[in-house]
Amino acid sequence: VQLQACGGGLVQAGGSLRLSCAASGRTFSINSMAWFRQAPGMEREFVATISWSDARTYYVDSVKGRFTISRDNAKNTVYLQMNNLKPEDTAVYYCAAKPTPGLATTTRLFRYWGQGTQVTVSS
Repeated sequence: VQLQACGGGLVQAGGSLRLSCAASGRTFSINSMAWFRQAPGMEREFVATISWSDARTYYVDSVKGRFTISRDNAKNTVYLQMNNLKPEDTAVYYCAAKPTPGLATTTRLFRYWGQGTQVTVSS
């Protein structure tokens, strides 16, 4: 499975961005996908995840009510709509895919990773 993320950029606080992550290859093996982010000098942290079959979702508390994860099975693509962005959301955002059942929030459970896209929120 290959993942290609895009959609990052520079935005002012309060603005919006939508990230996309297209999967290719053995996409039938994907059970769930997720977004993680990594700020400079920080560990990679979980942001949101979605089940490929029934679209169940789970978010880190800091983005609830502002970010929405969704998927388009026909396009093998997952999205992250980010609204009311804050400077602390600045990071490189990575999409990831997991072949095993269930939702997860830890990096070690995700087998496939995209290349990352930079999101910068200015104050």
